Amino acid sequence: MSDGGEPVGSGALAVETHGLTKRFRGHDAVQDLDLAVPAGSVFGFLGPNGSGKTTTIRMLVGLLNPTAGEVRLLGAPMPASLQSVLPRVGALIEGPGFAPYLSGAANLARLDAADRHASGRDRRARIGTALERVGLTHAARKKVKAYSLGMKQRLGLAGALLRPRELLVLDEPTNGLDPQGTREVRSLIRQLADGGTTVFVSSHLLPEIEQICSHAAVLSTGRLVAQGTLDELRQRDRSRVVVRTPDGRIAAEALTALGLTPDVRRAGEDSEVVAVLPDGVALESVAPALVAAGARLHALRLDEPSLEERFVALTGEGFDVAF
Repeated sequence: MSDGGEPVGSGALAVETHGLTKRFRGHDAVQDLDLAVPAGSVFGFLGPNGSGKTTTIRMLVGLLNPTAGEVRLLGAPMPASLQSVLPRVGALIEGPGFAPYLSGAANLARLDAADRHASGRDRRARIGTALERVGLTHAARKKVKAYSLGMKQRLGLAGALLRPRELLVLDEPTNGLDPQGTREVRSLIRQLADGGTTVFVSSHLLPEIEQICSHAAVLSTGRLVAQGTLDELRQRDRSRVVVRTPDGRIAAEALTALGLTPDVRRAGEDSEVVAVLPDGVALESVAPALVAAGARLHALRLDEPSLEERFVALTGEGFDVAF
């Protein structure tokens, strides 16, 4: 894409940073960050509390100036191209902020009127469509002070969707939502991605990331520790064969003969034999080898590496923390 505002083409990057750094009083909140977010992807941005996720997002959309490094959004340098790029970007950052004594529709009208690129002629239709997309049509005339946290979150998302966007930046978009609301937001994100919108989503809800994202990056103490497709992130850990059998010793010897390094654990009357499946050993060869050795099989499964396991390995923290 040229810096003049042409749509980002297939294979291009919707978000790109090089050496992005933000220093506060001698402390680097974000350090040498190189992000590459493919256009059209749903990109999960993960990291423990204090890892620098929100600071990064604020730099991406021009709310915070970086100490060093470069940012490109939709192919254009930031913040030099703020005026031409930001109308094509929707954002929900650190929770929505609205006038509590105005209705949801009135708040969106104020937001829309502040957009010099938005026509006043079809404002009412735009607001109605945005409210419908986030399931708030029934509460359009209710004052925001009476909204629940989840409803306020939906209203913030509606504000980001008042106009068609090429890039949507969402900071914890399902915060405060009930399970139904979470499913609706998940469905909306998929619809937007199917329509060509790049969605950059920060979240601590790992099941959401695994269900909606095609790519992800993991941040730890301000540094990027991994990024890529979800499959690439998972596959950096190996799959494991898990065998349940009353013949643990025999099973372990059979797996060793196949080139695996088994670990035998007790599981009730059975033994559970666990071994990493190395490259070059097909899962289909395991069961015949066990049976041929005389091991009685009660269960055999392949445990694929999970994104959570990879996250813990990279950051040293579990995912059950507040972000």
